[in-house]
Amino acid sequence: MHPAPSLILFTVLSGTGFGLLVWLGLGLRAPTGLAAFILFGLGYGLSGAGLLAAAFHLGHPERALKAFTQWRSSWLSREAVLATATLGVMAPHAASSVFAHAPLPVFGWLGAALALATILATAMIYTQIKAVPRWAHWSTPLVFILAALAGGAVIAAQATLGAWLMLGLGLAMAVHWYSGDRQFAASGSTLGSATGLGGLGTVRLLEPPHSGQNYLLREMVHVIGRKHANKLRAISLGAGALLPALLLLLPMGYAAVTLALIAHLGGMLAQRWLFFAEAEHVVGLYYGQR
Repeated sequence: MHPAPSLILFTVLSGTGFGLLVWLGLGLRAPTGLAAFILFGLGYGLSGAGLLAAAFHLGHPERALKAFTQWRSSWLSREAVLATATLGVMAPHAASSVFAHAPLPVFGWLGAALALATILATAMIYTQIKAVPRWAHWSTPLVFILAALAGGAVIAAQATLGAWLMLGLGLAMAVHWYSGDRQFAASGSTLGSATGLGGLGTVRLLEPPHSGQNYLLREMVHVIGRKHANKLRAISLGAGALLPALLLLLPMGYAAVTLALIAHLGGMLAQRWLFFAEAEHVVGLYYGQR
């Protein structure tokens, strides 16, 4: 699928922001005063920036409020509801930590649970799309959750926890790529099943359905060469997980944490670009692309 920059920024930034709010809500890092203002500000800022990028990805951003109305059937709508609830419920905990130097644990715990649910909802937007077999696998939400929690732990300066989460993230990404490379074939989708003519014999494409570009080709049939994909996987794994884990285990203090965060975010931007670019939508069968 076409890797839209707005979706890449949204999933990386908002995930990291909500991951930070999970740890702040659980009290793993319980800052007060100015430190709380900075950390909660980062959590709210990253989450808000990601959601803003998602809103502008819509064809009509002014209709973004309608995303809240379909929560019974849409994971995107559930994500919007959960994100708003997280920021609202976490607000008393954040405000009391900043201005009264007294965290409110109950609001923090509930906000942390909602933040984690928001991250899961974001992942489920893609996991539930059976037309993209690479995404319809349990490793997709695992990668999203571990990426968010690892990034959040780094910002919260939890070096040891962050290092272990980074290593878990690296393993989850490897599993996601390994299984994803086999998911399309395992789904059994072919040109014959797509057209319903498979029972008559082998189906082949005589001519393309269209003589030029259209929306489906632009958005659903993005093709990336295996050589480039392997390079991006190496960058994603190295910069997004392994290098940050190594830096966090070194006795370098906040310098290592800062470098680890920069490397992690850069690696996750590459991983998320690849996440969309490698997504093989079954509609590509009609164009001879799968």
